[in-house]
Amino acid sequence: MATATLPSAPVRPSQNRARGSLGRIGKIVVMAVAAFLTLGPVVWTLVTALTPLDAGTGSRSFGLGAFADVFTQVDMWLLVWNSALVTGLCAAGQMITAAMAGYVFAKMEFRGKGLLFGLVLATMMVPMQVTIVPVFLLIRGMGLADTLLALIIPAIPTAFGTFLMRQYFLGLPHELGEAASLDGAGPFRTFFSIFAPLAAPGLAIVGILAFNYHWNEFFRPLIMLISEENFTLPLGLVTLQGNLGTGSVATVLAGVVLSMIPALVVFILGNKPLREGLTAGSNK
Repeated sequence: MATATLPSAPVRPSQNRARGSLGRIGKIVVMAVAAFLTLGPVVWTLVTALTPLDAGTGSRSFGLGAFADVFTQVDMWLLVWNSALVTGLCAAGQMITAAMAGYVFAKMEFRGKGLLFGLVLATMMVPMQVTIVPVFLLIRGMGLADTLLALIIPAIPTAFGTFLMRQYFLGLPHELGEAASLDGAGPFRTFFSIFAPLAAPGLAIVGILAFNYHWNEFFRPLIMLISEENFTLPLGLVTLQGNLGTGSVATVLAGVVLSMIPALVVFILGNKPLREGLTAGSNK
């Protein structure tokens, strides 16, 4: 016996508009909360640095006095130079080693390649706190303790950069290398003349990520460096806290704001190459 089914009520256009409005409002609320959680600490840091507390009156006043105090309490230019030197050489070294290692793992065949690449990836699972003591002993044995080279040399190999560049080279046509070999080009000529220029977006990602990491690095400089003339920017800004944290909070945050400027400039200049590198795989 057949049962009769009642026709469903049609959805009115006003109901669709109401649901769409609620969806848009929900997205706006979520993005507003995310923006507040992300930018809130940055805004608080900037406001506190621009309104230092007057110890005599206990009131806050707008001014750049905290930024001037940074330059009087620490050698800011020396700290910036040390950080720029360490960060620049680390980023350049990682770009070179990651490109060459990634090319070898992607385009060359040799015995034990899979095992060796697995060992490289396994190093990403080892925390820095586990390897810092052996690295320090090796650096001291080489006579490089308390030097900027103690921060640069161990940071040049990069497992993540090698993995990233390997994946990028795998997306490039293998026929390019075969055509170059037919023309008499060797492995190095093929790499530097053909594959390396095509991998520029991937190298930009490695360089920008390396700059961002090593510019803000604090743990390794704390272990490796002793002399104040070798301090990097994050380590030097700690001295603004004063003895037992008695320094001005506004001065400390003013130093933090100044340290953010180079990273912000690099991000603005590298925004386009970074986006091109991240979307390159989807366009192939």
